[in-house]
Amino acid sequence: MDPRLSTETPKLRIPLIDVLRGLALAAMAVYHFAWDLEFYSLAEFGVTEHPLWIAFARSIAGSFLALVGVSLALAHGDGVRWPGFRHRFLVIAFWALAVTIASWLADPDGVILFGILHCIAVSSVLGLLFLRVPVPLVIAAAIACLAAPRFLASPAFDGLAWVWLGLARDPLPSNDYNPLLPWFGMVLAGIAAARMIPRDKWPAWQPHDIVTHTLALIGRHSLLFYLLHQPVLLGILWAVAKAVG
Repeated sequence: MDPRLSTETPKLRIPLIDVLRGLALAAMAVYHFAWDLEFYSLAEFGVTEHPLWIAFARSIAGSFLALVGVSLALAHGDGVRWPGFRHRFLVIAFWALAVTIASWLADPDGVILFGILHCIAVSSVLGLLFLRVPVPLVIAAAIACLAAPRFLASPAFDGLAWVWLGLARDPLPSNDYNPLLPWFGMVLAGIAAARMIPRDKWPAWQPHDIVTHTLALIGRHSLLFYLLHQPVLLGILWAVAKAVG
């Protein structure tokens, strides 16, 4: 299987899901572009402070993780394909570690300890436990995960040892932070949604223009796009920042 963030094998791919995944990644690139402009002091958007930008970032992460759940259910709902699953997990875990190391070298004050790749890797393993659980219980678990930080956050969960959980009152600073709570709830929501729709009922829609074809291409190679888009944007804007002083 190609190293990508989806769980579908090529013969099981549904183009609509690829396009939706590509759309989420394109939105992520827009957010990161705005963040990079601020990083180089080329513009001021308030991407880490303005409520609309914060909502935009969370909607991107949420939609992407929900699609992880959808893909997991579609690919392994009738039995876990262990060789493909193991390969995918190891690839994502490797790059999650690489992102942590690279972020520590680039910005030790905002090191990525548990970003979206870390969340996808762990959530994919945990998600397997819910592929046979009755759908109403999956939905209840999703709601519980989404609500947990509001009701269970405590200073007892502050610090490095609990960074993966998401229940800290004072989280460690990070340039990308997607802990299991609440974000595993979105993966569970995707699993529940996919299980409620029989596979033969998914739309037979196909990409039909350059935009949807491009989004589908991005969605099929989502890990590659995710890993490359930010270094490319940072490199381009670094050159612009140097040029304008």
